[in-house]
Amino acid sequence: MELNSGKLPQHQPGMDTHTRTTTKLVSVCLLLLSLIAASADARRPVMQFEGRSSRMMAKQCQIQRFTTAQPSHKIESDGGMIEMWDPMEDHFQCAGAAAMRITIRPKSLSLPKFFPSPRLIYVIQGRGMVGISCPGCPETYQMGGSESEERHQRIHRIRRGDIIAIPHGHAHWCYNDGNEDLVAVSVLDLDNKNNQLDQSFRAFMLAGGQSSRQDPSERSRQGLERMLQDTFQNVMSGLDDEILAESFSVPTEVIRKMKQNDDMGLIVKCNEDMSMIKPDEEEAEQMRRNDDHNGIEETICSSKIRYNMETMREADYYTRHAGKINVLNEQKLPILSSLDMGAERGTLMPDAMYTPHWSMTDMRMVYALRGDIQLQMVDDNGNTVMEERVKEGDMFIIPQFYVVVAKAGSDGFDYITFKTSSMSMQMPMAGSTSMMRAMPVDVIVNSYQVSPSQAMKLKMNRDREAVVFTPTTRMSRS
Repeated sequence: MELNSGKLPQHQPGMDTHTRTTTKLVSVCLLLLSLIAASADARRPVMQFEGRSSRMMAKQCQIQRFTTAQPSHKIESDGGMIEMWDPMEDHFQCAGAAAMRITIRPKSLSLPKFFPSPRLIYVIQGRGMVGISCPGCPETYQMGGSESEERHQRIHRIRRGDIIAIPHGHAHWCYNDGNEDLVAVSVLDLDNKNNQLDQSFRAFMLAGGQSSRQDPSERSRQGLERMLQDTFQNVMSGLDDEILAESFSVPTEVIRKMKQNDDMGLIVKCNEDMSMIKPDEEEAEQMRRNDDHNGIEETICSSKIRYNMETMREADYYTRHAGKINVLNEQKLPILSSLDMGAERGTLMPDAMYTPHWSMTDMRMVYALRGDIQLQMVDDNGNTVMEERVKEGDMFIIPQFYVVVAKAGSDGFDYITFKTSSMSMQMPMAGSTSMMRAMPVDVIVNSYQVSPSQAMKLKMNRDREAVVFTPTTRMSRS
């Protein structure tokens, strides 16, 4: 007997009464099951795991005015401080990101922690060491051959201009072994597909922390600064002493001592130089050169996590009298593929322009390193949603598809941009790679009601420049 889709079986000659009755019962059961399944499907919530694009639909970045911002909250520790931009502010909610600036004083340690979202860190000043605990990877740094000798996973040397990629859920720490403050700016992609919690900012401290004794009503009166301090709590404090002691196979008093330090802050001053197995400067430089030539032997345990953005000889865009831009994507730093993040480091010379353009793939968080620019940004309705002078220390958000143009001030402009895509793409409106250059002259004539000669100028006048443009005054003198 063959059951046709959606149809009850027909009576066939020769079928006895028992067979017909059984067939009807089976058909009725199948019909009931299909109705139940359809009802369940109608009630089942739509689960979105496609990543940023589907989750962005619910956010609705309907913001009338975008502005620049400096860090609004500071958390002091003995060994340094953390300055945070307000993650609840509309612009950062639109971007699905959180940003902070970290200062680690000499001989100080930023304590181990992990975040549920991937993190990019850019070193503005100083040098130091970063350690990342990668699950399942061997202890590749060893001193001596006995079991009692120190062994640990690889340590990464970092310096000014480095971007460091930290995967979600990976415990990491940073130590400043230099003679000046180590200063870095960091962005967390809260809306990343790897974070399946929500868009709230969370930090899981594995040591130290900011203790808070206030009750919830007092905490609410303290505002966001208190909330941020409460966010940095040691996860050890909530676990049972006996269970932890058994887990580590150590006396209970050791665990109690660990918990007593849950209010020591987030960055601690070390009494003496930290002693750890690390390469000397010559070995570190050799490792750095080796890092620049990743082969097929690279695994998650040996993945390169660092790329120096000051290497402007590798600039993707360069104009002699305008500036240069270095774009970091998964091709240059493969680990970014799993983070789905990227970066851009740019230097604009005095009065140079960054072409009008829009991003096709990502939200961007831009941090001003030096100098200033005049920036304009327009939404889909042609409204100017941002028109500001951006200065050193400012951060601002550029939403996906919003059109933006910038002109550097008299001292030029340096910046670092964090992107929510590992293979970012943007569409310039002017220049040799622009949408205008790609159009036939007649399309330009009829679209903008200009003469053919004017259309040709729109199409070709920036023919030798791609993204960064020489000031017109300089062009006239050349």
